[in-house]
Amino acid sequence: MILVTGGTGLLGSYLLHELTGRGKKVRVLFRPGKHVDELNQVLGCFNASKSQIDLIEWFEGDILDFVSLTEAMKGIEQVYHCAAIISFDPRDLKQMLHTNVDGTANVVNACLQEGVKKLCHVSSIASLGRPEQEGIIDEDAKWKTSRRNSGYAISKYGGEREVWRGIEEGLKAVIVNPSVILGAGCHPKATNRLFHSIEKMIPFYNDGVNGYVDARDVVRAMILLMESDVSGERYVMNAENLSLKELFTMAAEILGKRPPFIPVGRAFFSLAWRVEWLRSRITGQSALITRENTRSARSKSFYSSEKFQKQFNYTFIPIRQSLKDAFLKLGKIESAEKA
Repeated sequence: MILVTGGTGLLGSYLLHELTGRGKKVRVLFRPGKHVDELNQVLGCFNASKSQIDLIEWFEGDILDFVSLTEAMKGIEQVYHCAAIISFDPRDLKQMLHTNVDGTANVVNACLQEGVKKLCHVSSIASLGRPEQEGIIDEDAKWKTSRRNSGYAISKYGGEREVWRGIEEGLKAVIVNPSVILGAGCHPKATNRLFHSIEKMIPFYNDGVNGYVDARDVVRAMILLMESDVSGERYVMNAENLSLKELFTMAAEILGKRPPFIPVGRAFFSLAWRVEWLRSRITGQSALITRENTRSARSKSFYSSEKFQKQFNYTFIPIRQSLKDAFLKLGKIESAEKA
């Protein structure tokens, strides 16, 4: 049997759909407070069959609770560790470190204790750090302590170190480092908000560059790695490197809107995160724009998945197609053939 942590998130829900679609039995760790009927809706937007849902066993627990975690791993052969906190709000740093580092340490220790055959850890391109100068970033990137590293990046790097420690102690494991994951899931807060933001921000653009990858590619790559003999390796998952202008232009063409035409510079970002910081302090709500994510939006980062593509002869879904499929699922366009 397979155990999945973070199964109700964006990537986790895609993973559950892919695994059950292949007839795999999956145990999903979920935190207390959720009803099974609600959890079963995770696959609702994928039109999953009843037979797929029947392959899922929901197990109440938490990666921060070692006792419940070890119980969840009884009889488990493979673990996909997708659970993590993603935030660029400095106020969430302590919680991110606790979950992303300590929680991952618990997963590694439980795998070792229960004799799990293999672990797939979902990290991030953020854990590769930011280069001092422009260039292609791949699996050979070396982490450098820098004020440019976000709290999220630090937490994911710390989580990776726990996995490498487990590998040294005899655990078979692989690590994936996805770029920005695109996929329309069932959770507006964690997934579809990105596409609504893209739609709203289409008039604006800057020259910042980042990597993007389809959620379907990430989970298929994870399964390929888990079913292979590969261990002690990490793989960047990235389909294309695009500037925000290129990404928003693609989205505009698909949605039949005017492409971006308002350039946004450093001064705008500097003012935006300060205004949002003040708003968040007054309302108590999380900041949607922070110094960390505006820094990311302005940077130019190029990622390569050549290692995985060559080793597995794999071709990633084009980002234009990813956007089309997502907007179609969200009801923003009438058919995938549009644009």
